[in-house]
Amino acid sequence: MTVRPADPMALAEAGRLLRDGALVAFPTETVYGLGADATNGRAVAGIFAAKGRPHFNPLIVHVPDLAAAERIAHFTPVARHLAQAFWPGPLTLVVERHAEAGLSDLVSAGLSSIALRVPAHPVAQQLLAAAGRPLAAPSANRSGRVSPTRAAHVAEDLGDRVAMIIDGGATAHGLESTILDGRGEAVVLLRSGAVPREAIEAILGASLTRGPASDDVHPTAPGQLASHYAPNALLRLNARDVQPGEALLAFGSDVPDTAGPTLNLSAEGDLIEAAAALFAALRELDRPGVNAIAVMPIPEHGLGEAINDRLRRAAAPRP
Repeated sequence: MTVRPADPMALAEAGRLLRDGALVAFPTETVYGLGADATNGRAVAGIFAAKGRPHFNPLIVHVPDLAAAERIAHFTPVARHLAQAFWPGPLTLVVERHAEAGLSDLVSAGLSSIALRVPAHPVAQQLLAAAGRPLAAPSANRSGRVSPTRAAHVAEDLGDRVAMIIDGGATAHGLESTILDGRGEAVVLLRSGAVPREAIEAILGASLTRGPASDDVHPTAPGQLASHYAPNALLRLNARDVQPGEALLAFGSDVPDTAGPTLNLSAEGDLIEAAAALFAALRELDRPGVNAIAVMPIPEHGLGEAINDRLRRAAAPRP
């Protein structure tokens, strides 16, 4: 495993590695992704092996633009409207895959649909150009664990399971992409994420339908497993106090007294700041001597919906 700065030489080498079937971790505006050539079944299988990810859990495929996405899948008028509004950016659309798309069936977990995203991060775009292939890229961490927002997080989790890690610094949003099912007339929210529900509803001029809260048997998109994004320590949500052996993940200015480890996602109560800090904070608090992490209440509006979604899955019973 090699960690390289995101310079032209590293990106050119990473592109060659991807074309040769190797795995490359890279930054996006959401979290770090574990990339493989989506047209190479053996390479895609390597993602599942490296992450310890169940094969029934589909992957997101990253492409450089809407034109490339439409060569892979059929876009309904509403799906195209959403793509034009939010791409490039942290929105994933589940659409019907063309039979002749040329992608490995593993990326869709055998489904006829495909989850597509056009990333906005310049390094991700440069890597797509260097590889010349669509890239399957879930978060670059062990399956079910806390998502990585820095190159060091990838190295801690995956080590030599990845050929190269491209270091592009800390990610901007710190939450994974929002996932929408755009196959029908009514758009369905499959996963809350870095694009808030309100922004999508403003574009649609209608309310979003919410999909199942979790699906551990037949997920149609990533992030639907009940237990996910979990540190080793247990989480206690909506905490108003701190118990012995607990660390504190705080939010806002009214923080309970504690002698234990404490991190505040945003002392000002800023949900954008909190979202960007969430996964790194969970990793930092997940340390020896910490039995559990007490998490203060987070408002359920705006990006708070996605933050709470991640926290509830992190606190769910472990499989």
